[in-house]
Amino acid sequence: MSIGTTLSTTPHHSFHSNTRTSLLNTVSPIQFLSFRNHTHNLRVLCFSSNPSQQPPPVVVVGSANADIYVEIDRLPHEGETLAAKSGQTLAGGKGANQATCSAKLSYPTYFVGQVGDDAYGTLLSDALRGGGVRLDSLTVVASAPTGHAVVMLQSNGQNSIIIIGGANMSCWPSTLPRQHLDLVAQAGIVLLQREIPDAVNVQVAQAARNAGVPVVMDAGGMDGPIPPQLLKFVDILSPNETELARLTGRPTGSFEEIAQAALKCHELCLHACIDGIHSVNAE
Repeated sequence: MSIGTTLSTTPHHSFHSNTRTSLLNTVSPIQFLSFRNHTHNLRVLCFSSNPSQQPPPVVVVGSANADIYVEIDRLPHEGETLAAKSGQTLAGGKGANQATCSAKLSYPTYFVGQVGDDAYGTLLSDALRGGGVRLDSLTVVASAPTGHAVVMLQSNGQNSIIIIGGANMSCWPSTLPRQHLDLVAQAGIVLLQREIPDAVNVQVAQAARNAGVPVVMDAGGMDGPIPPQLLKFVDILSPNETELARLTGRPTGSFEEIAQAALKCHELCLHACIDGIHSVNAE
């Protein structure tokens, strides 16, 4: 299987929107471009030439965080207390950011995720809805707080982020509801990240593969290797330089090093896919 590996620069972590995008309630299929791998024909999202038809939606399954921003000159040393220049709380999270960007392009977009029954959850729901994202599959859980993050912005442009998973990482059902998986199967493309449990991503990616829907995964989020049972269902893996170094164990300080690490990442993804095909054949 040919798996694309793209390198992304770290984006601004939060979104903020005061605009509303009007979306239709029904989704009509359109023509697809397609590509093949060894075992599947995969559809590629494209716009319809007929403006009366609405394209299949982008479905984002992932995280929603309340991001607490603090602007500082430098990171504090161990045991040191620093005064921040300013601070604010904005709606963010990799999954919510992806969904909002898609919806701002006036593209039908659904977000599947979880928030807590708290003020941060309301902040996120309002921001997503205000950006035009469909929230039919957003779950409010009472037993976990909304995920949030502390984002430390240094004056040199670098940032460091500490994530509290909250509802993003807990209280997911062991088996996703049928309506979530049906939505994935009807998508034009599915976007994932690693700020929700790998077990959830595996279910979503497998449902997408079974329906011939391409899967793009942002490699950012949890520490540790990406499970092979997830990689084998991912069509495009998108790490930034730091994530690429962690995934491959290779340095990424120069363009040449990044290129070599990208080749290594592609090799790892290919091995995961081949192992997955062998496992399926053995069954």
